[in-house]
Amino acid sequence: MKKGVNKPASLIAVLVLASTAWAQGTPLRLSLADAIHRGLQANLGVLVAETRTQEASATAERRQSLLLPRVRIDAPAAVQSRSLVAQGISFPGVPAIVGPFSTYEARAYADQSIVDLPSLHALRSARLSSVAAKSDYQDARDQVIRYVAALYLSAQSQLAQVIAAQSRVDTAEALYKLARDQRDSGVATGIDVLRAQVQLANERQSLVQARNLYKGSLLTLARNLGMSPGTNIELADVLQFHAANSLSVENALPLALGARQDYQSLLRQREALGEQLRASRARFLPKLTASGNYGGIGRTLGSMKATEMAQLSLSFTVFDRDRDGEALEIEARIRRIERQMNDARLGVEQELRQALLNIESAAEEVTVASEGLELAQKEVELAQLRFGQGVTNNVEVISAQDALSRAQQNSIVALTHHADARFSMVRALGNTEASYAEYIESR
Repeated sequence: MKKGVNKPASLIAVLVLASTAWAQGTPLRLSLADAIHRGLQANLGVLVAETRTQEASATAERRQSLLLPRVRIDAPAAVQSRSLVAQGISFPGVPAIVGPFSTYEARAYADQSIVDLPSLHALRSARLSSVAAKSDYQDARDQVIRYVAALYLSAQSQLAQVIAAQSRVDTAEALYKLARDQRDSGVATGIDVLRAQVQLANERQSLVQARNLYKGSLLTLARNLGMSPGTNIELADVLQFHAANSLSVENALPLALGARQDYQSLLRQREALGEQLRASRARFLPKLTASGNYGGIGRTLGSMKATEMAQLSLSFTVFDRDRDGEALEIEARIRRIERQMNDARLGVEQELRQALLNIESAAEEVTVASEGLELAQKEVELAQLRFGQGVTNNVEVISAQDALSRAQQNSIVALTHHADARFSMVRALGNTEASYAEYIESR
């Protein structure tokens, strides 16, 4: 008797395989906006910067607590014995130890700083540091947007290479068929067929290489979006030319410095250090504190009597050598931040000027490459026509195909350069997240 098959298990296996095949066969259409959204959710740098923002906000809250009222309640119950001799009480007839006796007490204590300039400046410094941390967080998001856009652009460029290679393969196949027909008609020779066949093999190899590079770019893109590298991705946006608005560096630089979150973070850090320096200098100034308590105390719970106390305390530091060292440390940090700000200001200007140069140059590249591509396509058509009419051999056709391949490469490179220059300009101008949203909507 043959062994039976476990039908439920087999059915489950078939369903799993079918669902896997369906998932692998259904591509995920991914637009630039989708890629940026996924990148912002998955990037580790953004997640770490967010926790630093939360930490800075918590630090500011702790600094604020030093200026707010503090209240606590104590309710001790004690049974004790005391040595009078240890207290210096030793007389005839007086016992050396008294007790044990019990004491019950319930008391609320409160204190409030009235004048505390060091704590006030420390609070302001913490709040400015919190603002700086938020700027760092936004800058981390802007950098991720720029990085994801570059990866998406790379994939777009590779896809354009695949499309161009496929078109050349189609053309080579048609020309190979034409060469065979011409040979069969006695117009062409066997060498013409061989040339066409070699050219077809070359174009097919280029197509294989282009497809491999494209798939590799999708693997890199998926990995940096927090997706499985095996995810079947299909790009929803293709590589196209979009004209960029012209602007002046002199007019754009002040706006960029106000919008660049990395520069704004340095500015807030400089202000925070200034408040720390003021807090250090205020350590010699008097502090005024109000405090008091109210509660009951007695030998038994029933004999507890209410007592209270209120007082004002004025304190100031007479000598504190640590303050001088602290001030020197903060001043050194301020100088370091100021130098970083100067360098960042020059860096923003350089990025703006470089982006403008790249946009202008790439726009010219696109114009020249488009003209070259149009001419190369016409050359292939004319060479094919001449070969079909038996005017010449297919050497002209092969040469025209090579020229077309170079023209396609030049066009793709020019479009990629221009798109990348536009991304760089948006990054250089600051407010990258908002700017990219406008850029995507205007496409």
